[in-house]
Amino acid sequence: MITEREIFLTDPEEKQKVIDFLKEFDLTFTGNIDYTMGLFDDNRLIGTGSLGGRVMRDIAISSDYQKKGLTHRIIRNLQGESNRRGITGNQIFTKPKNVPVFEHMGFTKVAVAEPYAGLLERGEDTLEDYLSRMRAILGTGEGKNRGAIVMNCNPFTLGHRSLVEYAVNHCDEVIIFAVQEDRSIFPFSERFSLIKQGVADMKGVSVVSGGNYIISNATFPTYFIKGTDELAAQTKLDATVFATRIAPALNITVRFVGEEPTDKTTLAYNESMQEVFSNNGIELKIIPREQKGNQIVSATSVRKALAEDDWETVSRMVPKTTLVYLKSADGEAVIRKIKMAEALKKMESGKKQDSPAEQVSKVSK
Repeated sequence: MITEREIFLTDPEEKQKVIDFLKEFDLTFTGNIDYTMGLFDDNRLIGTGSLGGRVMRDIAISSDYQKKGLTHRIIRNLQGESNRRGITGNQIFTKPKNVPVFEHMGFTKVAVAEPYAGLLERGEDTLEDYLSRMRAILGTGEGKNRGAIVMNCNPFTLGHRSLVEYAVNHCDEVIIFAVQEDRSIFPFSERFSLIKQGVADMKGVSVVSGGNYIISNATFPTYFIKGTDELAAQTKLDATVFATRIAPALNITVRFVGEEPTDKTTLAYNESMQEVFSNNGIELKIIPREQKGNQIVSATSVRKALAEDDWETVSRMVPKTTLVYLKSADGEAVIRKIKMAEALKKMESGKKQDSPAEQVSKVSK
């Protein structure tokens, strides 16, 4: 008899069973996971599925138990757990070959980035719902040269402002999509506010949430499909959703990004956008990074300076609106988190260093 139950990931042995099981399907088991269930034949794990926020993921069934309706059973379990958590709409990130399977279960295809990944959805707060809200806020943009920027702003810097200024000089209207996923040290509500304050003096600029469809847990997940270019699976899906669904709906013809000489993920994202956008009639403008002296202005540099109480560097890299926030009670609370995170990094780095005995051993060899 096949039974189902929650798999408690706090139990290392239970978690390892899931990790080992998913390896058979070239799936990894990392990132944002809130809930995992398993199907068991006696004590043997034969199927599993997980939730990360509203995203259903890591759905797999042993080959000798497929075509027995067990995928439906996993989806029902995850749907029930979603309902208990107050989630009214779900998304699935999967391999392109599995898209028809989930369409037969009532999911609607959002986009497919061959040969890497597909995104489907079901329930409330769909992509079309999001686009309807955006059209109500922004208008259709017909007859105008409308550009877009996607920003995380952790926090908002003079580099971000410089990019917006460039876009404003080349477009009638500029839409800034603020990344909604709350995985940054500065909370979304505060990042959103800092962006709005930082561009308040610019005409033709609107700031909106990127919602669940721009660099989100669904379009840019923290787990990957093995056996493919892992970054491509994420970046191309996110770029495809923007190019084929969001940009046409809002009459966006150009997107602006800062150049990225060092960060692997951002560089891969820019490369994916170039490829996907060119195939869909959207221009991508890559702008040189803002510099102060010999140092590139970046949110990473600002956080490092905050951790070191280097207010001189911070003051050079952020606008007055961000500086005022950083010196407020809310800002001080975030700075404490930054310092704690930096201290933990140093502790972990120290643990990885060789002990004196190990160092002597290496020298003597």
